Amino acid sequence: MAADAESLPEEGLALWLTEQKVNPRVPWLGRHLVATVGSSVAGKLDFFLHPDGQAVKVSMLRVHPDFQRRGLAGVLMDALYAAYSTAWINHGWRTKSGAQWWNGYQEPAPHRNVHNRPPAEWAAYFDAVDVALDKASSAHQNNHYGLDGHREAVYRYGERLEAEAALHTAAFRQVAPRHVDLGSQPLHGAARLALPPAVHEYVHDRNQDSRARATALLEHLGHGNLPRRAYWNTTRQAAFADAHREHLFDRRPSGPPLTHVVFTLAPLQYLLPSTAQVRATSVEFEHPGDVAVDVIELAWRQADRPHLTHQAGFAPAVAAAIAPVSARQASASYRARYDDEGFLRAAARNGTRPFADRAAQIQAMAERLLGGRTARARTTQLPPAPPQTAVPHPPAPGQRPPGPGRRA
Repeated sequence: MAADAESLPEEGLALWLTEQKVNPRVPWLGRHLVATVGSSVAGKLDFFLHPDGQAVKVSMLRVHPDFQRRGLAGVLMDALYAAYSTAWINHGWRTKSGAQWWNGYQEPAPHRNVHNRPPAEWAAYFDAVDVALDKASSAHQNNHYGLDGHREAVYRYGERLEAEAALHTAAFRQVAPRHVDLGSQPLHGAARLALPPAVHEYVHDRNQDSRARATALLEHLGHGNLPRRAYWNTTRQAAFADAHREHLFDRRPSGPPLTHVVFTLAPLQYLLPSTAQVRATSVEFEHPGDVAVDVIELAWRQADRPHLTHQAGFAPAVAAAIAPVSARQASASYRARYDDEGFLRAAARNGTRPFADRAAQIQAMAERLLGGRTARARTTQLPPAPPQTAVPHPPAPGQRPPGPGRRA
C-alpha cells in the first residue's frame, strides 16, 4: 500500500460471503465476497469454487473509488485465502490496474497460487494451457509497466504451450454440472415489500399470531403475485441473501422501511425442467406464463433487523401462483382464480380466511389492533396525578398494557 494511503476504518467494516448465480451449464459454484462500510458497498470479489472446495478461480476484484488506496482490496483477497485455507487459488489474468495492485500485494499463501507451482500439482482442477496463457499475459503486463509482479515466486514464464498441453492437459478433470431436483426439493424465493405503516407494524408485532400475520402478508401481496423476478433457492438463508444483496446494491433513494419476505414452496413435482433455468442450488423460471405453486411456509424480517426473523407454516399448504409476465399471458386456470392484480376472485376465496377481503381490510384490521397502543401512548404523556389521589385501575379486558421498550 502506498505511503500516503488512508487507513481503512475498522468500525462498520463487514465482509459478507454469498452465492453468485451462474449459468446452469457452469459446473463450478459462483460466489461473491462483498465488503461494506456502514451501509455502503465498498468492494466486491467474484470467484468460482470447485464443488469439492479445493480450488478457487478469481474472476473479478473491484473496489469503489471512495474506498480505493485504503487497503480494502488486500482485505478481500486475504479473506478469500482464509475462507478456503487449503484450496488452490487461480488469479487468472489481470488488467493494468490489477497488475499494479498485485505488484504491491503481499500474498498470504504463495504456495497455493497455481502461477507459482508446477502444473503437475494442480492440473486436475485447471487447464494447464489456460493457466500458461494467463501467466504469459501477466508477464507482458509486468514488462510493459516495469513491475516486478513477484517474479521470484512464479514457478516459470515462457515455457512453450505445446509442452504444457502434452504434459498436463490430460490430467484435467471436467466437473459435471449439478441441478436441483424439482420433485423432492422445497424452494425458497424472496421479495422486498414496502408495506403501509399499520400493516408493517402489525406483521412485525411478535405479540400477534404468527400464522395470521403470514396470512396477512400473502393477502396483501396477492396469492397470484409471488415474485417472478426471483431465484428460487434450496435454502431459506440463500433467499434472504438474495433480498439482502438486492437491498445493498439498490441505488434508489431511501424510502419507507422494507420487509424481506421469503416464500417456501412445496416440491414442484409437475414442473418440467425445460420451463426453468435449473442450477446447482437455485431455479429461475424462464417461460412467460404463470406457475401454480403451494406455499408451505413464510418467513419475514425487517431489512435493517435481520436478526429478528418471523416464521409461520401452513398446513395444509396455501395455493398460490408465481405471476405471469403480463395478464394476457396468464393461463385459463390462473384467470379463473385471480384477477388482473393477482388477488383471489370472490368465487375462489375461502370464507375461513381471516383476511379474505384483501388489502383494505388488512389495513383496517392492523389499524384497529394497533389503535389501542396509540391511545395508551397519549395517556402516558399527561402529568402524573398526585400520589394521594392516584387510584390504580386494572387494564380493560383484552387490553395489553404497553411493555418496556414497546413503540406506540
